[in-house]
Parts: sequence; C-alpha cells; structure tokens
Amino acid sequence: MPEHVDILAFGAHSDDVEIGMGGTIAKFTAQGKTAVICDLTEAELSSNGTVSIRKEEAAEAARILGVKERIQLTLPDRGLLKSEDAICRIVSVIRACRPKAVFMPYPKDRHPDHGNAAALVEEAVFSAGIHKYKDHQQLPAHKAQKVYYYMINGFHRPDFVIDITETIDLKKESLNAYQSQFISTAQSVNTPLTNGYIEMVEARERLYGKEAGTGYAEGFFSKQLPVLNDDVFGGGQ
Repeated sequence: MPEHVDILAFGAHSDDVEIGMGGTIAKFTAQGKTAVICDLTEAELSSNGTVSIRKEEAAEAARILGVKERIQLTLPDRGLLKSEDAICRIVSVIRACRPKAVFMPYPKDRHPDHGNAAALVEEAVFSAGIHKYKDHQQLPAHKAQKVYYYMINGFHRPDFVIDITETIDLKKESLNAYQSQFISTAQSVNTPLTNGYIEMVEARERLYGKEAGTGYAEGFFSKQLPVLNDDVFGGGQ
C-alpha cells in the first residue's frame, strides 16, 4: 500500500468514485499527484454483473484515471453499518496511505450505502488522528489535511467545483469500463444505471461547468470552511 498519497478516495462500491470525481482524479494524476481508491464493499448485491467482473472493470477504470492503487475492504454490501471493526479497517487504510486529502460520498443520496459509507469514513478519519487509537495493523496516527465530499446521485449546489474540461473524456471512459453496470443487454436487469446514467452525469458536470464559466466541472463539499488567499483574484486551482 503506497504511503503519503495526495488523494485517498472512498466509495461504497466500485464506480462510485468514478461517478463523483473521476475527472478530478484524472486531472491531478496527470499533474503527478498520487491517488488511491478504496472500495468498501465488493458490490456483491448489484443487480448486474458479478464480483469478479466488477473487480476487472474497477481495475481498468483505475488504470484509465492513473490511480496508483485500488483497495477493496470487502465490507458487506447493504451492510455498511457503524461497527468498531469496520471503522478500524478504514483507519488502517488511512494510516497506511497517509493522505493529504480524503474524499467520500456526499451523505444526501438516494442510495443508503452512500450515506452510510460517509458516516463510516468520517468516524475513521477522526479516529485515524488519535494517537492512542489502535487499528488492526498498529499503524501510527495520521490526520488528513483536508476532507471533502463528492456527489454520486442527485444534484446539489456544491461548496466549490473543480474544472474537468480537459479530463471529462477520461471520466466517461472510466465509467464505460463498467459495462456490466451501465450497458443494457438482453440479460441485464433494468436499473437506474442502465438508462442513460453516464449521459446524465455528463450533463450534470456540464451544468456545473456552465455556472462556473468553464466547459465541465465536478462539484464538492468541504468539511472545513474553504480559505481563499490569492485565489480571490482569480488564480484558482
């Protein structure tokens, strides 16, 4: 597991991170930043695909985005409830990676697993910084500098956006890697993901981009109150 990564992004299921912030990850890895994705479950209860297929798709999506490593914790799908074991396992990931920034799903989402994932990661981020808290691997404490939330389903006004105009195609390519989830076939079950979902995500990012004065953007919420210094004059990220 890599140490001192720039971005550690958690998702309840493989494809969550790509939906919410695939363009941002591609943008920063292209700049030489390191990114790790941690999927909390194997998405074993997904209506379409299998665990093995999802793993292959997730690996390909991570490659497309330039992700350094993809971790899977195998917590139970539809069972992301607060427990000491679950929190402790997430703490081990945070302490092993020692990220500058941690990303997690925005809690207001139609899928309960996304909100539950955020609650678990929030607890783990806090516990990871407590020196006397013992995780399974007995790793030293680590406090992430920043904590952010990305959107999966729905549309909310974010605290800030990141311009992904140059990486929107990589974001879509990473989503298209999940053919079992987003491509409707004669054998697949009809779900919200098989009915133009990628097009919906692209339209959302285009709308955020339009409001921000750029082509495409991804929206985020900040755990801390954002501070602007020179950025107030238009420097930005």
